Amino acid sequence: MVNAEFIRMLENAGIPDADFDMKCIIEQVTGNRFASEISPEQKNQILAMIQRRIKGEPLQYILGEWEFYGMRLFVGKGVLIPRPDTEILVDTVLQWCKGKSGLKILDLCTGSGCIALALKKYLPDVKISAVDTSETALSYAKKNAEYHHLEIDFYHADVLDKHFAGQFHDYDIIVSNPPYLTGQEMQELQIEVKHEPAIALLGGSAKDGTYFYRKITSLWKDAIKCGGLLAYEIGWKQAQCVSELLNANAFRRIQTIQDYEQRDRVVTGEKI
Repeated sequence: MVNAEFIRMLENAGIPDADFDMKCIIEQVTGNRFASEISPEQKNQILAMIQRRIKGEPLQYILGEWEFYGMRLFVGKGVLIPRPDTEILVDTVLQWCKGKSGLKILDLCTGSGCIALALKKYLPDVKISAVDTSETALSYAKKNAEYHHLEIDFYHADVLDKHFAGQFHDYDIIVSNPPYLTGQEMQELQIEVKHEPAIALLGGSAKDGTYFYRKITSLWKDAIKCGGLLAYEIGWKQAQCVSELLNANAFRRIQTIQDYEQRDRVVTGEKI
């Protein structure tokens, strides 16, 4: 079978989950991941995509899209790929919002817009704004919002700009998946992840990757109402540090939520 030939090409190149990758590629080209017959033109498309994968390019970039929280999202070079662990952050915010109305939510470091869009899909009456410093990332976020017919107010700005932060007030929730990898972790990344924008991964100058948590908490806490929520995705070793940071900045009812692998993944606190 031709499919088996394609799979062997990926396996010989050391690509993990070659069978899954190949099914995704074939489905993208033919519309059927189990297609047994392909045209010469389709074969050329598939071979070109295989070569990109062999060179270490992420499957998601090759496909040009990925699923997050049941939503099709467009992705590509220059934007962080949405990951299942981030769905824990969405779950946490949705749970907090139960029984509440008239809410305002702000998503900092929005990237592809995955968090803001998932929240808007399940909270259609909530006003949501989203911020990112990358024009490329925002172009994908806006494309995703348009595709799903979801209204989000997008801002192209640096979330670490205190003058910009000072313009925002009376938000019920600030949610963020900021860059949080350490310099050491950046050096140890898989080749696929190295294709993603470093600006969305490296957690600033702090050796523990917590620079953005410290700056965002300090700059944006006044934008949150009393009783409002600050919710972060974190690296699995950062829960204690981020929890202590929130406590030092007048947040209480601080909680740590674990991901699917029972690793600390989300920290939340309510402003007093």
